[in-house]
Amino acid sequence: MRRIISRISTASADFAANAAHHRAIAADLAERQRSAREDRPERDRERLARQGKMGLRERLAALLDPGTPFLELSTLAAGRAYGGEVPGAGQLTGIGIVGGREVMVRADDPAVKGGAWYPHSVKKIVRALDIAIENRLPVVHLCDSAGGFLPLQADFFPDRYHAGRIFRNQSILSKLAVPQVAIVMGHCTAGGAYIPALSDYSVIVRGTGAVFLGGPPLVKAATGEVVSVDELGGADMHTSVSGVADYPAASEAHAIALAREVLASLAPRPKTRIDKAAAEPPAYDPEELYGILPRDPRTQFDMREVIARIADGSRFHEYQPAFGTTLVCGFARIWGYKVGILANNGVLFSESALKGTHFIQLCDKDRTPLLFLQNITGFMVGRDYERGGITKDGAKMIMAVSGASVPKFTVNANASYGAGTYGMAGRAFDSRFLFSWPHAQVGVMGAEQAANVLTEVKMRQLAREERTLGEAEAAAIREPILAEYADKASAWHATSELWDDGILDPVATRNALGIAISAALNAPIDDPAHYGVFRM
Repeated sequence: MRRIISRISTASADFAANAAHHRAIAADLAERQRSAREDRPERDRERLARQGKMGLRERLAALLDPGTPFLELSTLAAGRAYGGEVPGAGQLTGIGIVGGREVMVRADDPAVKGGAWYPHSVKKIVRALDIAIENRLPVVHLCDSAGGFLPLQADFFPDRYHAGRIFRNQSILSKLAVPQVAIVMGHCTAGGAYIPALSDYSVIVRGTGAVFLGGPPLVKAATGEVVSVDELGGADMHTSVSGVADYPAASEAHAIALAREVLASLAPRPKTRIDKAAAEPPAYDPEELYGILPRDPRTQFDMREVIARIADGSRFHEYQPAFGTTLVCGFARIWGYKVGILANNGVLFSESALKGTHFIQLCDKDRTPLLFLQNITGFMVGRDYERGGITKDGAKMIMAVSGASVPKFTVNANASYGAGTYGMAGRAFDSRFLFSWPHAQVGVMGAEQAANVLTEVKMRQLAREERTLGEAEAAAIREPILAEYADKASAWHATSELWDDGILDPVATRNALGIAISAALNAPIDDPAHYGVFRM
């Protein structure tokens, strides 16, 4: 592979202005993440201390192998929901190393509403277990929840991807022989009781851990029986009488040590082998990404410059460089792993879509994972393009993305609009991981386009009534649409709603992808790929 020759002038005024702009956004991201991880009401901190409990991040640090990386997912989930009072959706999820093996960690945050499950909490848990299923990752559950937040039960209980999906996913993991270890550090009430019951191994802390379908107040209300927490579902009862739990622990530290012993005793599984070489850093400083990215997301830039700051040695073997030039395709390495990259350099034409379709099939044949770098306004529209078959050519690319058997990874690096989101492996297309950069936008179309369309619709309605729309009236229609689209299309909104797996500082992208690719190789790759019908 040849090294990309950067054409960026890092001494230019435009580069400096871009860098200052994006460093400020990265600093804002870091502060939002810090707040979501650390800021908790003092009364909740004091309550946990009185109970002899560790903080959530202390629990995580004790569980993970010292000095190993942790890829936290959806840190800012629910950041714009519930008045901002449920940071991280009350859950911590991510991929870490325990006993030398990659695991999915899923933990309730007892300092957020007592660990109660809100609709976004359930969505985050389900997503974490989906990732575990797709990538065959063992799961460690750190259980400490007050149960479902009952005032919102209609939004998290009855539907297909609501709370029942958690337990369905646990059952599927067991069916796939993917181990799960539950550490019961607080109460596991109602449906939450099934998390330790459905895990292969269950450790429970004496004195604070408890598992029951209905707590003492509910039992009294339902049956009149008066019973203590320990009698109903404490550590000694469940490890010596019911068999719901396997190991009693004297403290949280003891429980975590037992869980680490259990995981260390499990037989290691070989990973799927793909083309891998010794890793090397990019030849260009990833910090330069701040200056490469434009201040205005509508401004075009060359995605090869982004690849040069992510790929090993900044080397890239470009496929069909002179054909369908608005889609850059080619091979690179990230932390030694060979990947096939598809990156947008403009709107997708028929040639771009056909090139992407063919390249995806080549990667499938070669068992090469796919990395999609989104910066797409959509597929080209217009009479001549429709007559030329842009719709069916776009459908070919969507078919190839959907049918690809190799792991897919997606980064929204600037903008992702319309059907271009679909062709570039958006959320609906089962990327193993999808990340956003903090300035990125995602929507059915850009704010200005949406405002223009809706204003035009209104003008046509008025024309039929023989009325005209004045400049002030047109602005009154446009401005709220622009504001709403800008807000709802932002990465902050997308990550709050868990439309991605988290926002990445651009300079952290390479490391996050390295962990994600490594984790994905715990699952087998179907060979060969199977596709549907390509409309010719």
